[in-house]
Amino acid sequence: MSSKAASWRELIRGRNAAYSLVLFGATILHAVNVYITITILPSVVRDIGGLDYYAWNTTLFVVASILGAALATKLLHWARPQRAYLAAAFVFGLGTLVCAVAPSMMILLTGRFVQGLGGGFLYTLTYALIRIVFAERLWARAIGLEAAMWGIATLAGPAIGGMFAEFDAWRAAFWLLLVVTVVFAVIALVILPTRHESEADNTGIAWLQLILLTAATLVLSWASILEDVGSIAAGIAAALVLTIMLFLVEARARNRLLPSGALSLTTKLGALYAAAALLSIGVQPEIYVPYFIQMLHGQSPFIAGYLAALMSIGWTTGSLISAGWSNPAARRSIVMAPMLMALGLAAAALFMPVHGQGDWSVLAPACLAFGVVGLGIGLGWPHLYTHILEAAPAKEQDLAVGAIVTVQLFAWSLGAAAAGMTANFAGITNPGGIEGASQAARWLFAVFALAPLLGLLAARRGVQA
Repeated sequence: MSSKAASWRELIRGRNAAYSLVLFGATILHAVNVYITITILPSVVRDIGGLDYYAWNTTLFVVASILGAALATKLLHWARPQRAYLAAAFVFGLGTLVCAVAPSMMILLTGRFVQGLGGGFLYTLTYALIRIVFAERLWARAIGLEAAMWGIATLAGPAIGGMFAEFDAWRAAFWLLLVVTVVFAVIALVILPTRHESEADNTGIAWLQLILLTAATLVLSWASILEDVGSIAAGIAAALVLTIMLFLVEARARNRLLPSGALSLTTKLGALYAAAALLSIGVQPEIYVPYFIQMLHGQSPFIAGYLAALMSIGWTTGSLISAGWSNPAARRSIVMAPMLMALGLAAAALFMPVHGQGDWSVLAPACLAFGVVGLGIGLGWPHLYTHILEAAPAKEQDLAVGAIVTVQLFAWSLGAAAAGMTANFAGITNPGGIEGASQAARWLFAVFALAPLLGLLAARRGVQA
């Protein structure tokens, strides 16, 4: 790695500024779409129906994003940077168009699946193209800037979606996303390289692993919305069996989703991937934060939504703070990340369940805890990325990049489903109300604090020389 110190200025001037615009624009497009859609869904249901399939808008989008992430590096090898980006933008735009004109929920779900596939392509290509268009010493800062885009989306998405929902113009939100997609595609056509020198990729697509991964995600997501304990247990067992089958097939397959050594916790690479997965799982209680803040602390949906964003804001802040760090500070940040996350989740388990009803002396410590959780993962995430690339075999760099996003999204989906199960078991619906919300908050944050604690063990193993 070059000894010349990297600076933020290098990412926003000259040709790098154009690269930053098209790459991080793709990230913010994918992220803003997530938050806009969540915000406008109630309006969508009022217009075209389909309340029974409400949650599947997110489930199908995430599953398709996982598939897109897993296939993105193949797309990059086949089409090269410029055409790969254009193909990803086309798929995302096509899905957005279907959503914009959907006359029924089934058509909308189809559009959301196609959108998710394109979003997975775009999100993973951002990681892959960072390695191609920027100097190696800029990678950590670029990942920090990529994380900042999620922070911007967290703030802008609900506001934009809320504006369209306020005027019952939810279709216009998708039309706006389509226009922005076209703009970024035109910029990519002009600026991105048409060629990329890399090792030839003669492997095929890991179809069996993708099928098993998708099936495990869908089964666990389905189990998370059930009420019968026996059915939930059966769903968990089935998802566990599918996941074990996935690992067994991946370990013996010629065509793989993960680089060599990624499945073994005894290797540096495997420990780093495990740390990334466990940290990603640890942030999933975030999805219940708006509900807890409204139910237990008497805040409006608008305020609750933005207080819930404190975790994402912390992630962005941590990424920007640590992105310029080099070893040994970078290695320490990877270990520091799960420690801060566990501390924040434990504090949230202590303060969030208290029935404050508008008392900010009670709510403020919980909000601080959310920020600490986000700050923790933000400090470590840019350096997890660079350490994974350093640990991956030289001929499997592109595979390693795609695997980062695949592992992250898979962990998000499993974590979200596990959060739903934990909240349901803890009583969020039975007994429900204040009592149920308080019990669910206490158990949810306490249980999920275990994920970063396990992540700490993996992180320590991963940064060993």
